[in-house]
This record gives sequence, C-alpha cells and structure tokens, in this order.
Amino acid sequence: MRRVSCAAALGLAICAHGSTAFAQASPTFGVASVRPSPDGPPAQGQAGVHITKNQVRFAYLSLRDYISLAFAVPIQQVSGPEWINSARFDIAATMPENATPEDFPKMMEALLRDRFKLQTHKESRESTVLALEVGRNGTKLVATPDDVPKDAPVSVTSSGTAQGVSADLGGGSSFTLTNTRLEFKKVTMQSVADTLARFMRYPVLNRTKLEGRFDIGFNIAPEDYMPLMIRSAVNAGITLPPQALQLLDAPSLGSVENGLRSLGLSLEERRAPLDYVVVDSMERTPTEN
Repeated sequence: MRRVSCAAALGLAICAHGSTAFAQASPTFGVASVRPSPDGPPAQGQAGVHITKNQVRFAYLSLRDYISLAFAVPIQQVSGPEWINSARFDIAATMPENATPEDFPKMMEALLRDRFKLQTHKESRESTVLALEVGRNGTKLVATPDDVPKDAPVSVTSSGTAQGVSADLGGGSSFTLTNTRLEFKKVTMQSVADTLARFMRYPVLNRTKLEGRFDIGFNIAPEDYMPLMIRSAVNAGITLPPQALQLLDAPSLGSVENGLRSLGLSLEERRAPLDYVVVDSMERTPTEN
C-alpha cells in the first residue's frame, strides 16, 4: 500500500502549511527541471516537497496533483484523461525574488502551460459535499500556539506501510493515519478539511469558522482503515482491482464520524456548487529542460 500512502500524503504539501517564503505581474519560476519520476513506488523518504525562498522541489507527484496545486482546488475537482493520474514527475525550480505565497499557484500554472501545453476551462457543478462543522454544543478543541516563522522553509515528507501513512508537514505540523487512529498536529481547520477529503467519497468543505492551529486525534475502527486507504487511492486516480473496490460498498465510516463528534465536530452531507478544472488538452511529455 506504499503507493496509496504517498498519493494521499503528498497532496497536503501546500494547503497544510499556513504560509511560505515565496512579485511580479505574471510570476514564473526561474530555471525549471521537469523529469519523469522513477518507475515504481518511491523509496522511504524520497517522496516529498521542499520549498525555500530560493528553490522548490517536488518528488513523485502526478500531473493531476500538480494541476490541483496550480488551480488551488482539491484533487477531486480536477477532471481530465485517465493518464494524468499515473504520469508522475519530479520538478525542481528556482524561485523569483520577492515572490509571495499567492504567486505560487500562478507559477505552477505557467509551468504546466509552458512545458506540457496545458489547456483548461472551469465549470461550476452542483455537487454533493461533506460540510465540516462545529456541533450544536460547541467544540472541545483549543488552538495551539502558532509559533511557525512566517518565512520558514516548507519541508514535507511522507512515509507509508500497510499499517499506516504519515506526513511531516514542517513547522511541527503532521498528519498520521494508522489502522487504529487518525491524528493531526498543529494544523488549521482548512488543512483538516482538505486532508479528510482525500479519504472521503465527496469533497469536504471547512465551515467551522475556527481560526488558528489545532491538535486533533481520535481512534478509528480497524475495519474502517482499509476503505479509507482505498478511497484515497481512488481519489488520487490509482487503478485498483475490483475486489478492492468492493470494500467501498461497506457502510459509512462510523468511527470517523464518531471521533469527530467526540471533539464537537461533524461531517454533514450537503449540496453546494463547486468549481471544477477540466483539462481540455495536455501533452504527455514535457518540452526539453
């Protein structure tokens, strides 16, 4: 399950870290190298993200992941040909001077349009979503000190085995999912929503209105673990055998809902308009470095 684990964890890189040391009218990366990722799942510690004031490095992300980052939408809201799920690339690029966090998606979009000839359009679709909300009696969560320097480098690494997936999100922030427990450390509620969406059938919207960073943890039932991992693989576009997909027909993930409820949170099914990024055309092979 290592491939599934990395796919789930790597997409947290940008959304989980509050701000980064990244202004131009049309910001673009400096020198950029785009190379296919090695075949097979990455070795322990090789998959990840590292962003400093001067450089950005991504390893083992799919083109669908990159499009998600470029347009700042959850991966579930990227629609395109099946091969964008399996085509994985490593990207290393220099950062322009005085770049800001808000510039990063535009720089990624410019890179994809230049090197992969990406063409897209946006659609608003009425969709089923899960709303992450504070329960009727309020939440038991208490914000933790936000002592992450605003200009700190972002260094995100992931690891995974059949027993779980974890991501070190930098600055003391982390996410861990094992076959008995789900745990966040020093994360925003938006990050919690974005992370949960990776493991759910529907996108998750943060409607808690809670500010700051939080430690969140609760036990899950062992029988809920494998459906969570399989759903994360499906959301990441990984092809799985029919026998694995049958586990998605199981009842709703009661232990996750109960765990959130114990903290004064809830996941409620709603209908809401969502913006989708639709890939009209894209080259499978990037232009030369």
